[in-house]
Amino acid sequence: MSNLTRRTTLAGLLATMGLASSPAFALATAEARSLIDDVVARITSVINSGKSESAMYRDFEVIFNRYADVPTISRSALGPPARSASSQQLNQFSDAFAGYLARKYGKQFRDFIGGEIIVQSARQVKSFQEVQCVAKLRGQSPFSVTFMVSDRSGSDRFFDLLIEGISLLKSERAEIGAMLDKRGGNIDALISDLKSAG
Repeated sequence: MSNLTRRTTLAGLLATMGLASSPAFALATAEARSLIDDVVARITSVINSGKSESAMYRDFEVIFNRYADVPTISRSALGPPARSASSQQLNQFSDAFAGYLARKYGKQFRDFIGGEIIVQSARQVKSFQEVQCVAKLRGQSPFSVTFMVSDRSGSDRFFDLLIEGISLLKSERAEIGAMLDKRGGNIDALISDLKSAG
C-alpha cells in the first residue's frame, strides 16, 4: 500500500472514531486536547481488539454516530445538492455515509496495528480548536495529523481532520460528488448504493 493510501486510510479511521464530551459554551484548548487523547486511546483499543473486520466496522460506525458531528460532516460531504435535499434524504444520507466510512476505512485497519498517534499541541483557531498530532506507522516516516474540534453543535465534536494539510472532508466531498454525478444527480440512488459501498 502506498504512503498516500495508508495516510488517507488513517484519516478515515480517525474520522470514523469521532469524539465528544459534555456540552459546553466554549470549548477550551485543554478540553480539546483531552478529547483527542481519548480518541487516540479508542482507536488503539479497536484496532488491537482482535475482533473480526465486520465487528470492527460496527464499532467504528457506532462511535462515529455517537461522537462525530455527523449532520455537519455528511452535509458537507454531499456538497451543494444538500441544499435541495429533503430532511428525510439528509437523514438517510447521514446514516448511509456513516456506514460507508466505517467500511471503507475499516478495511485497512491491519496496517495500523502496532502504530502510534501522539498528541503534541492544541490551540484555538477562530471558533474551533486545532489539535496537532504526529502519526508513527510501521514502515514509513512520521507524518502530521490535525484534528478540528468544535462545540458549535451543542457538544464537543470532531468535524474534520487534516493529514499533512489535506482535508479528509474535502477529499470525501470530491468522491461523493463523483459518485452522485455517475448516478445523474439522483440522491436516493446514491443513498441506496452507499449502504453497501466501501
